[in-house]
Amino acid sequence: MKVVIPGGTGQVGALLARAFLARGDDVVLLSRGGQGEARTVSWDGRTLGDWAREVDGADAVINLAGRSVNCRYTEENLRQMMDSRVDSTRVVGQAIQQAAKPPRVWLQMSTATVYAHRLDAPNDESTGIIGGSEPGVPAYWKRSIDIALAWERTLAEADTPHTRKVAMRTAMVMSPDREGIFDVLLGLTRRGLGGPAGSGRQYVSWIHDRDFVRAVRLLLERDDLAGPVNLAAPNPLPQKEFMAKLREAAHVGVGLPAAKWMLEVGAFFMRTDTELLLKSRRVVPGRLLDAGFTFEYPDWGTAVTNLVERWRAGGGPVRS
Repeated sequence: MKVVIPGGTGQVGALLARAFLARGDDVVLLSRGGQGEARTVSWDGRTLGDWAREVDGADAVINLAGRSVNCRYTEENLRQMMDSRVDSTRVVGQAIQQAAKPPRVWLQMSTATVYAHRLDAPNDESTGIIGGSEPGVPAYWKRSIDIALAWERTLAEADTPHTRKVAMRTAMVMSPDREGIFDVLLGLTRRGLGGPAGSGRQYVSWIHDRDFVRAVRLLLERDDLAGPVNLAAPNPLPQKEFMAKLREAAHVGVGLPAAKWMLEVGAFFMRTDTELLLKSRRVVPGRLLDAGFTFEYPDWGTAVTNLVERWRAGGGPVRS
């Protein structure tokens, strides 16, 4: 099988590339300049070019392109987040549309952040509440929702009648790779900073890297799955409990709590935004479960134990 992965030189792309290469697939990564785990072809993420030849005749496209959200939510950074997602999705659609032999399936990265900040109930694909109008949250959080909806709308509007399209509403992908989100969280925990953030009641949605890869394979194979699909473990948990289990797995006894004002100061100096810590992302994988998908790591306790063990064994390289 030939798989083309735009934006495939980051953590998630490395996970998928390694998995596909291990089973003998032909993997092509599209990158703005970085080198990845497989053959890498240059593109700018905005315009058609020679890279589009790789899409013609491919079996699948998995588009991961988009500026990192781990930044300060300034107007310029928000614009770049929006443009990088919409532009890359639009031009992937154009490449598929003009292909003489279009790919059978297009998996498009999206985000679990599209759902509302809530503590009362989980969000699945059929009954979940799309965010943007929740009371009592910072008004600028709506910008992340706007970006996610524009991302998915661009996918839906692409004129690709011979290609099945899936929007992967993905939670945090936890892997032991260096410089990934788990590496960052574990590093904070090992320094004694792995305590509750704010109230600690906000939910954390996540997915173990092996389940993420297995879920992607299912989406590639199942012709009856299209539209939004949540890629998240079935048991999200409050941030306070999430970090307690991480401390336990890492054998760290103390995790200092951080009040909201402390998080604001820390986020300023780390050049990131507190939404990533304080928004409650209570997302569950309704469609995956309905499709018969069985999670190897449905609970954070067993997942984090595995991740810490693999991290200590060396993790894996992540190249950007």
